[in-house]
Amino acid sequence: MSKIKQIKVGDTLPQREFKPDSVQLFLYNAVLFNAHRIHFDYPYTTEVENYPDLVVPGPMLGDWLNQSVNEWLGEEGHLASIDYSNRKAAYVGETLYSGGRVTYYNEKAGEATLELYIKNEAGEVIAPGTAVVRL
Repeated sequence: MSKIKQIKVGDTLPQREFKPDSVQLFLYNAVLFNAHRIHFDYPYTTEVENYPDLVVPGPMLGDWLNQSVNEWLGEEGHLASIDYSNRKAAYVGETLYSGGRVTYYNEKAGEATLELYIKNEAGEVIAPGTAVVRL
């Protein structure tokens, strides 16, 4: 029996770990044509904007949530929709974690709702989200 046929409310997605560095931020923002200096210019970020380090871009957190869902689904389903918000900044050098759990499952419709998160090292949810998947 496949993993998808066995899912139930309360099942969790495997936790993933991320430790973004300055090169990753630079390349990610270059692809997005995001020229906001808080993502690549350390002196500007710390001296002018007064952040403790380079700021991880919000869309990167959303991409990690997408990856978490797609890895969990594998070939047995697809991501129908996702929604998330950035609640607290994350910085280069921090270890971040993504994960989630099934909050609703309709076996007949082949659809599940997931509660998602990105947490910081302190365990604070800095990017909560939800997703709907079709199986």
